[in-house]
Amino acid sequence: MLIIRVELSLILFFGLRLTSLYSQTVSDADGNIYKTVRIGTQTWMAENLKTTKYNDSTAIPLLEKDADWATTRTPAYTWYENDTSRYKKVYGALYKGYTVISNKLCPLGWHVPSDPEWIVLFDFLGGIDLAGDKMKEKGISHWANRPNTTKATNASGFTAQPGGSRGQSFGDLSFSGYFWSSTEISSGSNWSYLLDFSQRNVQREAQSKLDGLSVRCVKD
Repeated sequence: MLIIRVELSLILFFGLRLTSLYSQTVSDADGNIYKTVRIGTQTWMAENLKTTKYNDSTAIPLLEKDADWATTRTPAYTWYENDTSRYKKVYGALYKGYTVISNKLCPLGWHVPSDPEWIVLFDFLGGIDLAGDKMKEKGISHWANRPNTTKATNASGFTAQPGGSRGQSFGDLSFSGYFWSSTEISSGSNWSYLLDFSQRNVQREAQSKLDGLSVRCVKD
């Protein structure tokens, strides 16, 4: 085990891609199957969450109308531009912050990472100012424009996707990936993290629970 961990550290340091040696899968209540990756002491989903059910099989409300989304202070999810067929497979769902704090959004044995758990990940990848390049999917199949081609390596295997976000309207698809943490700042906001196509860092932001962001789960 020590040899594997040392090998992983060297892979990340030199910017090389992980191999399948570090991957396994997990499924959600809908039967969606996700690749996972071991990064340091943590095991993360290597894909955005796309479940429409909590881990007790209770349905999460689907909310599509802009007016309803902007004012609803209860759990809900949506697909970017309300288009399941086009966006579900690659980008997953966008979940309100009220869904994240339910503590049953991720598969059993997994959870939405807390703010300190995100920091553990960034520290292992060289700090929040450098981690973005090692987390983003390489190339421009999904990320926009040349900067991502020349900087992103996905050395961690996290394979961050630019799934955009939803507030009163949809925005930033292909330019930014926004990810929830489970850590509340207030009754109306949580900490979140932003990866941008043109930035090598990760940005920590206070986010309204009214908004819809992507979710990555981490193993208990």
